[in-house]
Amino acid sequence: MKKLLISLALASAATLSVPMGAANAQALPPAVIVIVNMDDVFANSAAGKLAQNELKTKLDAIQARVNQLRTSFGAEEQTLAQTRPAQNAAPAAIQAWETKARDYSTRKTQAEQELAKREQDFQAARQYVLQQLNTGAQPLITQIMKERGASIALAEGATLQHSASVDVTADVIARLDKALPRVSTTPPAAPAAPAAAPAATPPKK
Repeated sequence: MKKLLISLALASAATLSVPMGAANAQALPPAVIVIVNMDDVFANSAAGKLAQNELKTKLDAIQARVNQLRTSFGAEEQTLAQTRPAQNAAPAAIQAWETKARDYSTRKTQAEQELAKREQDFQAARQYVLQQLNTGAQPLITQIMKERGASIALAEGATLQHSASVDVTADVIARLDKALPRVSTTPPAAPAAPAAAPAATPPKK
């Protein structure tokens, strides 16, 4: 009987010695997850569709300019190649051709810089659209999470597989169409650089 009481006492002590962290971990509710495909939000929301049309217009203008410059410089380059003077030609003829060649090279460099700037501006416009859509969608996603009792929202690209029941993209798009029917494709202008301070006047001796 005495051994039995000792065994029960040890068993009780072992039960009471369970770490509090383990008990709390067991009490945590299971995580509820929602999935959002932001690519679909961009492609299928009303604001995203309007922005895509405007971006396409910008991109078409860039491509038209590329084609124009390619045709113009291609013809000019061919002319330069055909009219290049021989090594024994008159110095004046060689000098005139070299002047044309330098002018061609300068204008071609300027054209390449122009196209690079246009491409940079286009990418900035696209990123600005995505930024506005993402900013507009965030509070809607938070609202949906609260309604569903979700504790985690993941981008669709961060998952390997998921059930369609946790994908709330269509709901996000429907709410975004009401809250943000349009976005701008013109990023705000960068702040002007501060004017340089005037040079200090040296003290008179």
